Amino acid sequence: MITISETAAARLKDMLAEQEAPDMFLRLGVTSGGCSGFSYAMGFDDDESEDDVYMDIQDLKVVVEKDSLKYLNGLEIDFEESGMTGGFTIHNPNATVTCGCGSSFRTATDAGKPSEEPC
Repeated sequence: MITISETAAARLKDMLAEQEAPDMFLRLGVTSGGCSGFSYAMGFDDDESEDDVYMDIQDLKVVVEKDSLKYLNGLEIDFEESGMTGGFTIHNPNATVTCGCGSSFRTATDAGKPSEEPC
């Protein structure tokens, strides 16, 4: 299960409303790379495949590729305001190691493939 806070959901709904395509949804995933082994992928998409799992979270259509689900189960997404800036934060209970910037991780059973580029 993936959790999106009310604050993050409101922000995502506003961002989706600004998109020119009415069928856009939030796509979450995991890619190999990043300084710890895996990187989070979060963006808008309008193309689904049979390898995707659909979820309705906070009245948002969220799509995750089946292969990424094992890394994202229990994921919590929030949005925090900080002075004149703000951003999405991710808490992943599956991550045993994370990088300093928080966008890269590894799990107890899978280290992924770290990239040589710093965060």
